[in-house]
Amino acid sequence: MSVKAMNSKEVARKVIEKKELFILDVRNGDFADWKIEGENFTYFNIPYFELLDGIEEIMDKIPADKEVLVVCAKEGSSMMVAEMLSDEGLDVSYLEGGMKAWSEYLEPVKTGDLKDGGELYQFVRLGKGCLSYMVVSNGEAAIIDAIRMADVYVNFAKEIGANITHVFDTHLHADHISGGRKIAEATGATYWLPPKDAGEVVFEYAALEGGNDVVIGNSTINIHALYSPGHTIGSTSFVVDEQYLLSGDILFIDSIGRPDLTGMAEDWVADLRESLYKRYRELSEELVVLPAHFMIIEELNEDGSVAEKLGTLFAQNHGLNIEDENEFRSLVTENLPPQPNSYQEIRKTNMGIITPDEEKQREMEIGPNRCAVR
Repeated sequence: MSVKAMNSKEVARKVIEKKELFILDVRNGDFADWKIEGENFTYFNIPYFELLDGIEEIMDKIPADKEVLVVCAKEGSSMMVAEMLSDEGLDVSYLEGGMKAWSEYLEPVKTGDLKDGGELYQFVRLGKGCLSYMVVSNGEAAIIDAIRMADVYVNFAKEIGANITHVFDTHLHADHISGGRKIAEATGATYWLPPKDAGEVVFEYAALEGGNDVVIGNSTINIHALYSPGHTIGSTSFVVDEQYLLSGDILFIDSIGRPDLTGMAEDWVADLRESLYKRYRELSEELVVLPAHFMIIEELNEDGSVAEKLGTLFAQNHGLNIEDENEFRSLVTENLPPQPNSYQEIRKTNMGIITPDEEKQREMEIGPNRCAVR
């Protein structure tokens, strides 16, 4: 039988379309913490070095009635195991580029149309849970919360005939390296950062603070009313076209943001609660919430997007329905997942204090996102 390469885009479609897939993961040690998530995926994990003398012991673990994908960190081991399975008569594929490629893949999804013409696109990083955005109006584009693969956004804008004029980060990210400054340098766009998060930043930026209304083509990104601290002291949300609420890492579909990534959890709990329970309560419940991350694969909609109306979240998101302030404080200071990998180095990179090479940046980001509390 032949061995085929399956690329990350093909895997992404299987995730979004809820296809069945059997994944044989031959990594050593990383599987329990981080794997390719799919609602109808099944898995078997065994380190490849246990298969060097043959695969007979796992043949009964490989289903004959499902598509099989072999996965490893960088590709080589999965290709070797796939070839061994092929020699036994099985039709299998291996993941091209391994989990390294999966971690960096972005799936663009059109999220909606703007009132005066234009579109809003969500870029879904399935392997990391990151979400970023492009607002397009009258030939201009704004990018929000870009990840470090800047070329994806630049090339996409070119394909749709848009000129990137503004780049925003809702806050200083700690779980992934921002592509904002790189995109701005490549396109001449204005790069906006919340100044309360940018005290140690060593490059020039435009201050994103109360009073800013930034026009993109025919659409206005309203910043004035949505200073929303809590995840960081500078966290800022955006209302786009009076339809969409870009919530950054304050509010997610199934969870809320954590306040502890700069060691200030106790100090920022009150800010987080005020942003979620007061500032957001003053907004229209018809706004569609578009967060900067998702936590679980079930948060994906049928089209692969991650989005839900604010009113629905007020009704269903546990983090928005804790009446007792002490219980809320306990949730967001004691019930915390492990901190993101290399988050201090990532913050310094996003400040411009250090400049790791590409391979080091990739290593710093490996693993799941951990920005949420639920």
